Amino acid sequence: MTDGARPATRPGRSPREAATHCPYCALQCGMVLREEGGRVTVLPREFPTNRGGLCQKGWTAAELLDHPERLTTPLVRDRAGGGLRPASWSVALARIVAGLRAVQDGHGRDAVAVFGGGGLTNEKAYALGRFARVALGTRHIDYNGRFCMSSAAAAGLRAFGVDRGLPFPLADLGRADTLLLVGANPAETMPPLVRWLTEQRRRGGRLIVVDPRATATARQADLHLQPLPGTDLAVANALLHIALTEGWVDRAYVAERTSGFDAVRRTVAGWWPARAEQLSGVPVADLEATARALGTAERAVILTARGAEQHAKGVDTVTAFVNLALALGLPGRAGSGYGCLTGQGNGQGGREHGQKADQLPGYRRIDDPAARAHVAEVWGVPADALPGPGVPAYQLLDALGTPGGPRALLVFGSNPVVSAPRAARIERRLRDLDLLVVADLLLSETAALADVVLPTAQWAEEDGTMTNLEGRVLRRRALRPPPAGVRTDLAILADLTARLRPGTAPDAEPTPDAPPADEPAGGDEADPRRVFAELRRASAGGVADYAGITWERIDAADGVFWPCPAEDGPDSPRLFADRFATPDGRARFHPVEHRPAAEEVSPDYPLHFTTGRVLAQYQSGTQTRRVAALRRAAPDAFVELHPDLAARLGVADGDPVRVVSRRGELRAPARLSPTIRPDTVFAPFHWGGPARANSVTNDAVDPISGMPEFKICAVRVEKA
Repeated sequence: MTDGARPATRPGRSPREAATHCPYCALQCGMVLREEGGRVTVLPREFPTNRGGLCQKGWTAAELLDHPERLTTPLVRDRAGGGLRPASWSVALARIVAGLRAVQDGHGRDAVAVFGGGGLTNEKAYALGRFARVALGTRHIDYNGRFCMSSAAAAGLRAFGVDRGLPFPLADLGRADTLLLVGANPAETMPPLVRWLTEQRRRGGRLIVVDPRATATARQADLHLQPLPGTDLAVANALLHIALTEGWVDRAYVAERTSGFDAVRRTVAGWWPARAEQLSGVPVADLEATARALGTAERAVILTARGAEQHAKGVDTVTAFVNLALALGLPGRAGSGYGCLTGQGNGQGGREHGQKADQLPGYRRIDDPAARAHVAEVWGVPADALPGPGVPAYQLLDALGTPGGPRALLVFGSNPVVSAPRAARIERRLRDLDLLVVADLLLSETAALADVVLPTAQWAEEDGTMTNLEGRVLRRRALRPPPAGVRTDLAILADLTARLRPGTAPDAEPTPDAPPADEPAGGDEADPRRVFAELRRASAGGVADYAGITWERIDAADGVFWPCPAEDGPDSPRLFADRFATPDGRARFHPVEHRPAAEEVSPDYPLHFTTGRVLAQYQSGTQTRRVAALRRAAPDAFVELHPDLAARLGVADGDPVRVVSRRGELRAPARLSPTIRPDTVFAPFHWGGPARANSVTNDAVDPISGMPEFKICAVRVEKA
């Protein structure tokens, strides 16, 4: 079976198979789905990113397809404030359209907002952006990827002129003589990637990990730097200080391919290693060993992830590591460079085609007149009819239901009740709305608050494309159609668009513009292949140019790397070999200074709190917490404490504890571990309810990216 074949969708075949990709992280591991006797199983598939391997989440992904808690009919809340009850599609859609019209008639176009997700296909992300700006005419759209990649994206744009998580193929990691991972724990977040780390070390390479915890990845490293949370920027500046002092800066590269280095040189001159040690706790000897390993390597790669990025200074922190990579002459060289490990399944493509508040398809700026004119022509509307920039995700969520803020919200592929910082406050904001609509496959914590819940298709029931962490555009292939009563997100958006057209009543009988009562809208807007063709036109000439990418071309290869402007031209597995995506082709250095966390410890809140993931769960846990094998592997939340801290608190392993911040608290059992700093407390963020980690986290945001400070705040811990 070739990647392009689709025997799975031909009726009458048994067994049916589809070559597709895992529905979880941005590694987008290749897999084969087989349906036989009504049961779907996951089989290995040889693919460049995972080479046939999958993690526990991937192997069990098919268990959700026929899960008993799956939504298969719309749910509508009683107007008297009662519970959710089953309803027909016509009733549910009429309720939505009437509510949207009432809100916009009373409060203006921007009184309706849209919140998307980094797991949506490229086609759905594109259609969602078009729906918000054309059908609704609102500027208020953003997505949960703002909580994931936004700081690295902003840093990449200002340094390189382009944001692509890895500007080189994943295989380059295996060739690096030195690999520095900053705030990354792929052994738990994307385990199949670890085979590249293993290959790198097998070749004699050196792995260095920067993380406040001795994670599963850090325990494999040759050297583990364990800084105080929030001090990574100081570490990066000290590493560049050492490289300058020891003569490891590639001055020819700096002179020929970059600009702005002198200002950075002056800044890092003050970051002598002893100063960084005093601030971060990382010994001078370890800083020097790290700088030496990077500065003397023939090939070196620096990677950042959420640990470095989810801070109110996340953009500057990533910029400091980009500065280090540029000074060493790494970007653009085979086996070397700077990159970011994207988190969500389509975290890359999801931000390229219109879900972000300030962007249009192709990674175009929405305030650029030329970009507006190009996209407006594709959409068949006047350029001046397109709304302007909206606001970043947290600012949008925090404005819901407030005077002057949005009064209605449509949510696709996200669960902000669990995933947003200061989550109890956001939950209250959602309850204050006049209308909350959630499209999901399960009743998430956010869907449970909704006025209308729409059941959506799963990953194995729809075709489309995803863009993985390398910028490789892949094909998601349907194994089978959705169950009766379930629609794809594209069909839902097409339905709503038809009913929102001027002159169409929300509960209209069948007309050319409004589909029959319980028949989904058809036509181009619901066809993912046609939506992708339109996406290609809209992205043409943009930073993320997909114009030359077709489904057939993807099928003929193991994906296609953007930018790819022409069908008969090459794609771009490796960027920056000759020039950067800036007007003059040079990368930009930016001087950055360390600054304290937005909230520092105090006598009342003497500990640092940080969050992260565990191997068997994913994101807000809506899906993985319902898979039996994953629930057995990681059944409950926990609070990780150093034994010395636990002894001072009188807490034993397994005791229930409270973690209290100025914003809220979480309750979970204590898990004692010597692998965490004694001044730091950790909790995974996959659970809601009393164990919700984001009840505690800080909603301070980066002024450039809008990224909240998930990774550090001040807390106290009490025995519950």
